[in-house]
Amino acid sequence: MSTPPQSPQPADQPPPGQPAQQPAQAAPQPGQPAPQPAVPPQPTAYPYPNPQSPPPGNFYAQPTLVGQPAPQPQAGVPGNPYAQPPQYGPVPVPPPGGGSGAGRAVLWVAVGAVVASAAWAAGLFLIAGKGDSADLRGYAAPSNMCSGADYSSFKDEYPENGSSPTHNSLKDKALDESYCSLGLKKTGSSYADAYLSIQVDLHKKSDPAPEFTATWKNYGDSHTGYDVSAVSGIGDEAYLVSQDTTSGSSSGSRYATLAVRDGWMTYTMSYSAYLSSYDQDKDPPALTDVSDWLKTDTKATLDQLKG
Repeated sequence: MSTPPQSPQPADQPPPGQPAQQPAQAAPQPGQPAPQPAVPPQPTAYPYPNPQSPPPGNFYAQPTLVGQPAPQPQAGVPGNPYAQPPQYGPVPVPPPGGGSGAGRAVLWVAVGAVVASAAWAAGLFLIAGKGDSADLRGYAAPSNMCSGADYSSFKDEYPENGSSPTHNSLKDKALDESYCSLGLKKTGSSYADAYLSIQVDLHKKSDPAPEFTATWKNYGDSHTGYDVSAVSGIGDEAYLVSQDTTSGSSSGSRYATLAVRDGWMTYTMSYSAYLSSYDQDKDPPALTDVSDWLKTDTKATLDQLKG
């Protein structure tokens, strides 16, 4: 049986059995929307370029296990064009039961950071504590200042004790203090003719220098009728404060105090005498003599307090 002759096909028609090829810009078919030109994706508030399209990659992928390589994307599956490379990466949490070596390493790094932070804080406190060390220069405050002080320079003028010495002391983490008060009596007197007080303070928490200077250097400004002079050669600083009200009076007094600061130790030795306790033909010793006695006995006492 002979095959019927084939009619010639136009040049732009495909062979029988094959679909017809559409031109590059074919006209839209009836009932179908016109094709839209390709537009590059624009950034949106959604995590993917087009909120209507399924997310790129495997949306239900499981997180990477610690110590296991991350799965590689399959060929033909688009990635997330807006994904940013990790800056520091997540901190892996070791699974229950000890976890892998990587998890334990991360845990020890965290513990080490806490320990290092605590050590730094402790070091800071220790360094700060060094600034609180008291500069006591080796002085000690005796429990009985009356027996721990030297006042032998007054013995020639006052050979007897006019009254029983009284003393007290204080021991505290902030301050050690010792105080003595005694009466001085001339031979033949019924009562004390003069009085002597001695006090030492060891400041263990704060430097007394600013307040000491303000108090004694300016004593004449805060107390009327007193003379103040600086004394060299005793401690870091010393001041002699004196007053004489015996001129033209039968009830006047003579008073002198030597105040000394040496480091964080402060010391005072005070003398006072009253005309009313002296016979009419006698006067208390001159303040120049008393000042010399105070200086001599103060030096001797401070040497004893250093032991």
